[in-house]
Amino acid sequence: MAELKLKLKVGDPAPAFVALTQTGETVSLAGLRGRWVVLYFYPKDNTPGCTKEACGFRDNWTAIQARGAVVLGVSADSVKSHEKFAGLFKLPFPLLADTDRKIVTAYGVFAAKSFMGRIGLGIHRVTFLIGPDGRIAAVWPKVKTAEHAAEVLAALEQHAGPP
Repeated sequence: MAELKLKLKVGDPAPAFVALTQTGETVSLAGLRGRWVVLYFYPKDNTPGCTKEACGFRDNWTAIQARGAVVLGVSADSVKSHEKFAGLFKLPFPLLADTDRKIVTAYGVFAAKSFMGRIGLGIHRVTFLIGPDGRIAAVWPKVKTAEHAAEVLAALEQHAGPP
């Protein structure tokens, strides 16, 4: 299996990005300076693991927001695909359309991976917690979709404190 070797580490500046959301709005990391950012990368809209992960963030969204954080999901799917996915599962947070793969490449999550016995390029399921100072505060290079949102919330409580 192709294992991901991340170059970005805790303490590194988070790479800047600008992207469109499922509603056509533009979101930039610079525009979120001063807030905690949960930036989670996932392979594809409307697939079992990605849906479970997104719904976990949806179900913990109020608690995450209470700690001053914003959640952003990123995949290479289109704005239209994100619009359908967010609508179907009532996702209250932005999904960023990285169709040119600039964000996934900058964060080092677009790399060789194994799928059904074949190795090819794809987006790895990785989450970065970015601090208000624009630096990476935590990284989850291996995500268990069912528990992941709770792990991120616990890290936010540790870093940002109680609401």
